[in-house]
This record gives sequence, C-alpha cells and structure tokens, in this order.
Amino acid sequence: MSIFAGMSAIALYGEANKTIKLASPIILGELAQMALGLIDAAMVGAISYKQLAAVSLVMSVVNIPLIFGIGMTLSISQMVSMAHGRYDSQQVSHYFFNGFWLSVITALLIFLGLEWGKNILFHLDQDPDVAQLAVPFLRITSISMVPMLLFMALKQFTDGLEQTRTAMVLSLVALPLNAFLNWLLIFGNWGFPRLELVGAAWGTLVTRSLIFLVLLAIIIRDRRFRRYVAVRKNQWKLKWKTMKDLLRIGVPSSLQAGMEVSVFAVSGILVGTIGAVEQAAHQIAMNCAAFTFMVSMGLAQGSSIRVSNTFGRRDWTRIRLIGKSSLLTALVYGMFCCLIFITFRERLPLLFNDNAEVVGLAATLLLIASVFQISDATQAINVGLLRGIKDVKVPTLLVGIAYWVVGVPSGYLLAFHFGMGATGIWTGLIIGLSLVSISLTFRFLKRTRFPESL
Repeated sequence: MSIFAGMSAIALYGEANKTIKLASPIILGELAQMALGLIDAAMVGAISYKQLAAVSLVMSVVNIPLIFGIGMTLSISQMVSMAHGRYDSQQVSHYFFNGFWLSVITALLIFLGLEWGKNILFHLDQDPDVAQLAVPFLRITSISMVPMLLFMALKQFTDGLEQTRTAMVLSLVALPLNAFLNWLLIFGNWGFPRLELVGAAWGTLVTRSLIFLVLLAIIIRDRRFRRYVAVRKNQWKLKWKTMKDLLRIGVPSSLQAGMEVSVFAVSGILVGTIGAVEQAAHQIAMNCAAFTFMVSMGLAQGSSIRVSNTFGRRDWTRIRLIGKSSLLTALVYGMFCCLIFITFRERLPLLFNDNAEVVGLAATLLLIASVFQISDATQAINVGLLRGIKDVKVPTLLVGIAYWVVGVPSGYLLAFHFGMGATGIWTGLIIGLSLVSISLTFRFLKRTRFPESL
C-alpha cells in the first residue's frame, strides 16, 4: 500500500507548499554557506590542484567537528519552535539564551581540539606537499569555526520562530564579500600580500565574523524579537535542567549528522591515500553532491520546524500530513538532482580544475553520486521529521549501523580489495545512504501511526 494512501493530492500539495515557503530562505542560506566553501575551492583550484587537494584534506578533518557543532545548535530551533507552538514567549527566550551559551562552549571546544590536533594531517598517509599546505589553512579555519557556530545558533533561534529570511539575507550578502576578500588575499590584488591558500582562510574568517555580529545586533534591536529580549531579566538564566533538555536533542542530532559527514570525511581520507589526482577529483564531486544536499537539509529543517511546532500541540493528523508531503517533495527533488548530475557530469568539474585526469575521474564520481541523490534527500527529510517529534535515539543507532557497519566497510572492500579505487569508495556511500533512507522512512511512518508509544 502506498504511504500516501488516504491523503488527497490537494492536501499533500498544500502542506508541501507551506513547507517549501518556510524552507526556501533556509535553503538559500544553506546554499550560500556552502557556496563560501565552493568559492574557496574554485579560487584556490585556479592556482594548483595540490592546493585544491589541501582544501579537501582540511575539509575532511574539519567537517566532522563542525557538523557536530551545528547539530548541537539544532536543539535551539526545536525547543524554540515547540515553545512557540504553545505561544510561550517566556520559554522561547529561555531556550534561546541557554542554547546560545551551549553553542559558545561547543564552539570553543571544537576550536581547541582542532588547534591541538593539527599535526594529525601528517599522519593520514597523504601526499607530503598537500599535508604541508594544509596545516596553516587548518589553523585559521579552526578559528573561523567559532563565529560560524555562533551565527548558526542565532540562525536556529530565528528559524525556530519561522523568521527564516533574516539569516538568509546575511548569508547571501556574505558571498560577494567573501569572493572579494579572496580576490584580494589569494591573488594579492590592490597591494595586499599574495597569501594563496591561507588568504582563502582569512577571507572566510572575516566574513563569518561579520555576519555573526550583524545577526546578533538585529536580534537585540529588531522589533520582531523585542519581546524575547524584553524578558531577559527573568529568562536569561543558565539552568542545568534546560541544558539537559537541549542536550537530549542536540547530542543525538550531532551524532547523526556527525556520523554521516564523517563517512564522507573518512572517504576523502581513504581516497587521498590513492593519490593527489584522486583526492582532487573526490573534492570536486563532493562539493557538487554537498551543494545539492544543502537543499535537502533546508527542506529537512523546514519540515522539522513545522512538525515540532505542531508536536507542541500534539496534532498527530497534521504531523503525518506534513511528514508525507515532505517525503514526496524529497523524492521529486532527488530525481531532479539525479538528472542534473548525469547530464552535466563532464562540465561541472571544469568549474574547479582543468587537469584532464582530475576532470575525467570527477565526471565518473558524479555519475555515481547521481545514483544516491534520492536516498540522500529522503534520509535527510526523515532525520528532520523524527527530530521534530523528539525521536532521536533509535534513529541515531540506525544511522550508525547503516554507515559504519555496512557502508564504510563495503566501500573499503570494493576500493582496495576489488581494485575499484575511488569509485569503490563512492559505491559504499550509495549502500549506506540507501539503508538509512529505507530504515528511517519506516521508522517515521510507524511512530506517527502509533503516537501513544512516544
């Protein structure tokens, strides 16, 4: 029986349209954040493929703690959205304050961990030149994690209130600013020193710091958020019970996101042991796949906010309708991305590098990436939907098994024991993502069919 049985096309379309309207600014903001990395990769790649490979290596190391940090901030939007659904502005303000300081602690721990562990780059069996180039880039990038995560914390607060346009505008403004700073510092224009790879890191740090400070000023001064700031004397107090509420959602959400990103990060490291050409090709294909995934993440966040808001009122009929309409949207989007990757697989790599070997291998990896676009989109939506009903522990276990018990070992065997190389690693990704998608879909349908078990 179809999962959409018993629901009219008009109802599904209506809910999907509401989710897309809420999620569209989130998606544009996510794409803008992703584009900052693409700008760095494209501008650095114009210098040499080894500098592009260094970006790939650093991103493989940084992405795991970064996504863990972003996962922690997701608890802010969930708790704020539930309180907002109950029209409790006092609790909204309280969760925001505690969530922000939880994010500060998380950001500082990530920065210190990356700074102390920077020499791991020399022990990952990478090209020595690539590792040497990567160290200074990593050090500056680790500093920029702090303003980025604090910006994300503020963004989750505004998103939870369904004020999604504010952070989107700032993220879009960041693009030309970052590109301009890169143009000055990477290539040494207008009398600035030619810093190349390190210049890209400095440009990103300045950009992230500025958008954080501007969003903070908006929240403090804008009338849309005034009532939440006005109660600060009563509600801006750190409480361990509130921290635990945030951690109950934040830690499993971080582990879910971290396990997925770490799969791609470890895949990048494994590919790097094959050679610099393979590493550069992997980075190109990964950038493209990550870019399309940002849309799925935005849809998932929009779905999660709507479900969380409705969960605050325990309206299970509406929750199921929102969830199923979101899954249908993910299916359509995944098929669209699949067609784009197949059609433009030989042209997209040229945006990053013109080395014939790199472009040829990247085109092959993009063909493989096209296969998992549907499963990648649907699993992201399911994670968001389940988080919206505060079901995070079992999904985390399912994600871990699919990626680390099945996906990564399969990719390793195909790459190094069956001689498939980088394509074997990516085939393992298909297997892991497909298992996550199927298991979480069944999980959401079961939990919303029998809500009394929650």
